[in-house]
Amino acid sequence: MNSKIKNYDNISTLGMSQLDLVLKVYNGAIASFKEAAEYYKAGNSMKGYELLEKSKRFITHLYTTLDPDKGGEIAEKLGKIYAFLLNQTNHAQVTKELKIIDDNIAILGNIRDGWLFLKQQQKGNQLTEAAVVASTPSKFTTSA
Repeated sequence: MNSKIKNYDNISTLGMSQLDLVLKVYNGAIASFKEAAEYYKAGNSMKGYELLEKSKRFITHLYTTLDPDKGGEIAEKLGKIYAFLLNQTNHAQVTKELKIIDDNIAILGNIRDGWLFLKQQQKGNQLTEAAVVASTPSKFTTSA
């Protein structure tokens, strides 16, 4: 069953834009942090630890896919944030402090919101461009 889910996940990402893929990784990290917090609250430290490990894999993916040549200062700052989040997650695994997990969720949520805003702006620009193209008369119109 697990291989079917992985296969579905692989297929579902095939048609996604870079921005949608980034958002999917952020959503995965946030969901793993939230689930880890719930397990820690319930007293299941082992499962909470495992889910924090999963969160770290999401953050590590975000970190290792940064492109400093294209991203410049933004990529550099995101790299520092991701390093901080990884360090904080390690600390949360040792101390089981839920506040650290909540802080990580808030940080990732803020960055994800920035990506969502960018996605909405891109959609708006595409709609504007489509409206301009649609309202521009074609050179090849014929009059009857």
